[in-house]
Amino acid sequence: MLETSASAGVSALHAPEEAALRHSRRVIETLFGPPATRRFAVRYWDGTVERGQRAQSPFTFVIARPGALRAMLLPPSELSIVEAYLSGDVDIEGDLSAAVTMSDAINRSVRSPRALAALARDLIALPRHDSNAAAARRARSKRTVRGRGHRHEPARDRAAIHYHYDVGNDFYKLFLDERMVYSCAYFAEPSHTLDEAQRAKLDLVCRKLRLAPGERLLDVGCGWGALIIHAAREYGVTAVGITLSEQQRALASERIAEAGLGDRCRVEIRDYRDLAPLGVFDKASSIGMVEHVGVDHLPGYFVSVSDALAPGGLFLNHGIVSIEAAQPLSWRQKLERKLWRRDAFIDQYVFPDGKLGPFHAVIRAAEGAGFETRDVESLREHYALTLDHWVARLRRNQEAATSLVGDTTYRVWRLYMTASSRAFGAAQLNVVQTLLSKPDAGRSSLPMTRRDLYVI
Repeated sequence: MLETSASAGVSALHAPEEAALRHSRRVIETLFGPPATRRFAVRYWDGTVERGQRAQSPFTFVIARPGALRAMLLPPSELSIVEAYLSGDVDIEGDLSAAVTMSDAINRSVRSPRALAALARDLIALPRHDSNAAAARRARSKRTVRGRGHRHEPARDRAAIHYHYDVGNDFYKLFLDERMVYSCAYFAEPSHTLDEAQRAKLDLVCRKLRLAPGERLLDVGCGWGALIIHAAREYGVTAVGITLSEQQRALASERIAEAGLGDRCRVEIRDYRDLAPLGVFDKASSIGMVEHVGVDHLPGYFVSVSDALAPGGLFLNHGIVSIEAAQPLSWRQKLERKLWRRDAFIDQYVFPDGKLGPFHAVIRAAEGAGFETRDVESLREHYALTLDHWVARLRRNQEAATSLVGDTTYRVWRLYMTASSRAFGAAQLNVVQTLLSKPDAGRSSLPMTRRDLYVI
């Protein structure tokens, strides 16, 4: 069904803009079929609206200017589609989670030579640059980072961490829980609040490590210090956290002082490859940091943590893994991923150099470093729910977020967390807690069962 606004109907358009509208509507129909078959609505820059098959569509795809689809799809890739959204050339009104599958639908359409030829004719007919403001929006959208040196060398890792985490503590406060835990929560009940679920996760980590008063705990990638503060206050340990983010260290140190725990925990700016000066620890944790290490560097990561542990020590490694990465790809699939530029959005705008690997690579590297695998737990559904909470909070605080970091960065975080939630829900990604033991002549301090983990 076609509708037009009273003031901006098709008849009111000048000939070039009327032609642009005609070509844009044909592009949408080639990609998604006629309006009556679509599950979403489309609104064009002049006010023209094409209703979908439902009276209440889950979302409306907004095309903000005559040349938007050309910029978005010539040539088509996952990254070009995302950048059109980041720049404001196109927008989503309504359920962004339902809209993220549009990229896959476009991918399927352009595999047809006939559809691709039709698209090319209409896209080429659209204007290249129809306003300086639009070009400026696209330029501002390219907030990317390229560290010097090879991937995962210390200097480049520092640049990547600064890029992601130094967006600003005040920005993260807008959507994280009160403790600012930036990793998967643990929902014993789906109805629990985010604050309750994050405290439950901290407790779960501490119980899995069987923390006891007087022990030394190392937290690799400690964020804003939530775990080391919780472990020191509730379990009586002495804790050291390391991070590469100056902003995280500053806020964590403030929170440690406010909690009166300055004599029992501290945060240092330190690379995971430089743990020797910290001494020997009884237990170690790494919550949401292993994703930054890189698959090829996992062996060195586990060796470094193992060297920091006393014999018989325990290490709780909590990290995201790619289920899809464990599955073999044909040469056609590999070519498609390269041409479609899959993961380029995350690499360029969210987690530079943070390519996820399969879980078997984690276990192989850990056991290759001498660790024994004692317990494995998937929290996949918990992470989907955590992300839903974060997105809802971010949306409620949209005005504050855009005033702090701008509209483009707000869109980056909203899109990446929405798409990630969908990936966890669809079993494309997983998050796994792995409890590892550093053997002590075959002896283990662990109990025979898991009973103590879940009976409090």
